[in-house]
Amino acid sequence: MRLLNAETLAIEEFLENNTPKYAILSHTWGDEEVSLQQFLQPGAATRAGYVKIRKTCEQALKRGLRYAWVDTCCIDKTSSAELTEAINSMFRWYEQAEPACRTPQKYYKD
Repeated sequence: MRLLNAETLAIEEFLENNTPKYAILSHTWGDEEVSLQQFLQPGAATRAGYVKIRKTCEQALKRGLRYAWVDTCCIDKTSSAELTEAINSMFRWYEQAEPACRTPQKYYKD
């Protein structure tokens, strides 16, 4: 499972039996979401959808959590196997997360 380090905004990978506590973002997708591939490229922070990722990490830290999960950048949607696994794991990931960050889209505007 990939998680965002809320302090460094870096993606880290964890084995399922060694996943730390994390916040999870429940949201609707917009036109400017940042994919995993885009997130890993220089300049990702300039993309409009990056604000949502950054603010989710800020909320995680406010809740005392070092990690956050945002589907748009924590799942490799170019891999059909990974996408299938993610879809099948989604309920469990939400269930295991700390209370979800559910915030109106307008909150994510800078």
